[in-house]
Amino acid sequence: MRKNNRPRKALSLFAMVGLSTYLILGGAAPAQAMHIMEGYLPLAWALFWWLAFVPFFAWGLRSLVKITKENPDLKLLLALSGAFAFVLSALKIPSVTGSCSHPTGTGLGAVLFGPSIMSVLGSMVLVFQALLLAHGGLTTLGANAMSMAVAGPFAAYWIYHLVLRTSGSYGVAIFCAAALGDLVTYVVTAMQLSLAFPSPTIFTSFVKFGGIFAVTQVPLAISEGLLTVLVWNWLRQYNSEELNTLKSISVRNNVL
Repeated sequence: MRKNNRPRKALSLFAMVGLSTYLILGGAAPAQAMHIMEGYLPLAWALFWWLAFVPFFAWGLRSLVKITKENPDLKLLLALSGAFAFVLSALKIPSVTGSCSHPTGTGLGAVLFGPSIMSVLGSMVLVFQALLLAHGGLTTLGANAMSMAVAGPFAAYWIYHLVLRTSGSYGVAIFCAAALGDLVTYVVTAMQLSLAFPSPTIFTSFVKFGGIFAVTQVPLAISEGLLTVLVWNWLRQYNSEELNTLKSISVRNNVL
């Protein structure tokens, strides 16, 4: 019996359409965004966040290699998770201070594959954006990866399972994971900036940065949650076999 390739073609089409939409509507913009821009952090803090991120990246790389070897059919779904994060996190809107805010898109991959793997996919997204879109930077990559590729995905993963156990609804769990994981990313970014630039104290600086981000990020987080639910429902309809494979993988790999 001939295998039906329509779901795989649909996944590829979804990724290409999303990327094309960004290239047409988004374009490259100055590096003033949620990602901390190149050279903005003091050297000591930039190095600290790099050192903090490396163990998570090594853990994620090990998990990624293992899951692709054992389940090569999931590579396309991995690519979709990375493309989803790239497209959403590159769509920037102005914030009240002249900086920018944007969705993160890491909640979907965290729910599908676990937070450790998103440390690799998320950091790859950040590298491409820093090099190709002047969005973020290499010296600040460790700090940006800790907020978007580590803190956000871990929060999304835990929130998803917590809400799923209490509500029993996949839709509610996915929405909360994507929306709150997005907000956690910004909370960590505000913390990183307040630690580097206490004015006059860390707490007052955190309130200032967090308040600025909240104006634009709260509605963006809600929008990201709704969009992630739509994509999740689409995957359940057309790629249920891959999702069932994910559910059967050991929890030790930090996946469903």
